[in-house]
Amino acid sequence: MAREGKRLLKEYKTVAEVAGPLMLVENVEGITYQELTEIELPGGEIRRGQVLEVSGDTALVQIFEGTSGINIHEVKVRFLGKGIELPVSLDILGRVFDGMGRPRDKGPKIIPDKRLDINGYPINPYARDYPSEFIQTGVSAIDGMNTMVRGQKLPIFSGSGLPHSRLAAQIARQAKVLGTEEKFAVVFAAMGITFEEAEYFISDFRRTGAIERAVIFINLADDPAIERIATPRLALTAAEYLAFEQDMHVLVILTDLTNYAEALREISAARKEVPGRRGYPGYLYTDLSSIYERAGRIKGRKGSITQLPILTMPEDDKTHPIPDLTGYITEGQIIISRDLHRKGIYPPIDVLPSLSRLKDKGIGSGKTREDHADTMNQLYAAYARGKEAKELAAILGEAALTEIDKRFSQFADEFEVRYVAQGEEQDRTIEETLNLGWELFTFLPRAELKRIRDEYLDKYLPSPEEE
Repeated sequence: MAREGKRLLKEYKTVAEVAGPLMLVENVEGITYQELTEIELPGGEIRRGQVLEVSGDTALVQIFEGTSGINIHEVKVRFLGKGIELPVSLDILGRVFDGMGRPRDKGPKIIPDKRLDINGYPINPYARDYPSEFIQTGVSAIDGMNTMVRGQKLPIFSGSGLPHSRLAAQIARQAKVLGTEEKFAVVFAAMGITFEEAEYFISDFRRTGAIERAVIFINLADDPAIERIATPRLALTAAEYLAFEQDMHVLVILTDLTNYAEALREISAARKEVPGRRGYPGYLYTDLSSIYERAGRIKGRKGSITQLPILTMPEDDKTHPIPDLTGYITEGQIIISRDLHRKGIYPPIDVLPSLSRLKDKGIGSGKTREDHADTMNQLYAAYARGKEAKELAAILGEAALTEIDKRFSQFADEFEVRYVAQGEEQDRTIEETLNLGWELFTFLPRAELKRIRDEYLDKYLPSPEEE
């Protein structure tokens, strides 16, 4: 027996059963939920695990590295008396870790200022501050139409094969809060991605210098599924440290939450739990909210956590449990369209079904520009009418369209090609985005711009001669 703190570490040889990634240990005492364990194999190999459930004198342990090659009569199990902790200091910036928080960039271990529990600490709802400051991502379809604000959780709904990874890397490089002194950091967590994707992110961050202000956690597809459960929580713990103890604005990008939910389903099946919708556990909503709700601002603190979770919708179905529940918990969604992708438009963001519920609080005079709300509403209305006109033309032919419908149809095309589409390296300021909207309005007669106040039309609308 060894001593750690005040508690005796006991070694057990009473493993009763192994099933999938789970191990059942009998005759235990003093064991707590989510406690870390070490499993020693006869050859001296050490595997790590975590207590999932305690019932009387029986503990259910999930093993991170998997249970292959374990003989239940020959293994020793040690309970370590603490949960998973992340060592944190300012040195984590610019580093790459694996899904369990171990360095994977061949750099030195972190000498911690403190060790934090990865489940975080609850925030008193009364202490939460309302998100209201504009974050500039440099992507017009987000900044102009679905504005992101500091402290918001705004997911990206994508489909397999769509360029969400490129968009995530672009936002991570370009995102900034205008007009504030606080430093800006990016925490990036990838779950269940391929080695190729991981290399893409890391090399992109290094190439552009964005890695200097980034903390990266990478869980690869061939890593144990169990690790995937811990990866987003490690990332958010790092973000909470940077935001609330080092006064930084932190943008947390989590990709891909679908892989996370699949890992959850795998563990649930191994535990023989009764499945909920489409085989996912009934507590999927609760589990996802324990991740998403760690975004926000706290009164009296300068820092903030803004979340941008990315998930691929299975079969592009937004009624699937993962996007469906995510949409309930988060404050909007940005939907990536396969149709726009086929047209060769990058980023293929479909602005019509996309929504940012907090955008009204982050735009306007003193934040972006006084004309932002009016131009946004007008762009939505004109684009929706243009799309309707195009659908009508597809059924009845161009000849059936009125002159004004043809103008709107042309507007819709120009909007997609000039406003939504932009280069991967193109970082548009909010001024450029708004001015671009005004340029597009010149395709329409002034009488049709009904959602914009006359004073703004007089001030910002380019005259035909300027074109």
